[in-house]
Amino acid sequence: MIDRDSPVTEEELHAYVDGELPADRSEAVAAWLTAHPDQAALVGGWRSQADSIRARYAGIAGDPVPSRLKIEAVKRIARSTGRGWIGIAAAASIAAFAMGGGVGWVAHGAATSSPNSFAVITTDALQAYKLYVVEVRHPVEVPGDERAHMTQWLSKRFGASLDVPDLQAMGLKLVGGRLLPGPTGDAAAFYMYEGSSGERFTVYCAKALTPPQTALRYTNEDRVAAFYWVDDKIAYVVSGPADRDRLEAITKAVYEQTDKAGARKL
Repeated sequence: MIDRDSPVTEEELHAYVDGELPADRSEAVAAWLTAHPDQAALVGGWRSQADSIRARYAGIAGDPVPSRLKIEAVKRIARSTGRGWIGIAAAASIAAFAMGGGVGWVAHGAATSSPNSFAVITTDALQAYKLYVVEVRHPVEVPGDERAHMTQWLSKRFGASLDVPDLQAMGLKLVGGRLLPGPTGDAAAFYMYEGSSGERFTVYCAKALTPPQTALRYTNEDRVAAFYWVDDKIAYVVSGPADRDRLEAITKAVYEQTDKAGARKL
């Protein structure tokens, strides 16, 4: 008989997400999660993170580890310091920095063991940007001239009252919006804007992962870039061409409007 209230450790929850628990214990943890919805939501977020990371780095998952990061090389550096495992730890840091500018193996695209909100949510937002900005006939689900309907629909699905940013002062017309799956398994809202020369920018809103990182962050890849921040447990990502000054100005306009409006629970 499975005890739904039997103690479940955080290590077991991680093993459950990774599919590393024995079948009987996995069944017990599943039953425990049914009786503990808050923990079930947390585990759902971890699972979404893992799925996003697997999708993002599938192309390099089988790449060999650089030789200077292999444990044998690290041990050789450690032995030269004569400090045992303390030396090994220090040597590991040296090896990582030796890969170039302190970025090390992570710069090649390998995921860390504990992905953060910034990494997961900006990856989702940039993937959505790349997928939909190239569309000519169907870039959005609801056109911009149906702003009121779009606001009501996306707010209802999102679970909070969202206001669509007005970026006309920035020379951007609202193309429209669409519903997307968010990294926590909830809905995400996605708005698209277009400039006079055809350049497109998007605003992505999703429930922040736990714990949220609220500081404004910037990233760029493949000639596109994004700014990310969290306000009232809602993560926002503004994406566009990698012109940092232009993107920063648009981000400021979006931030000022979302900061004033806030996201109110329905």
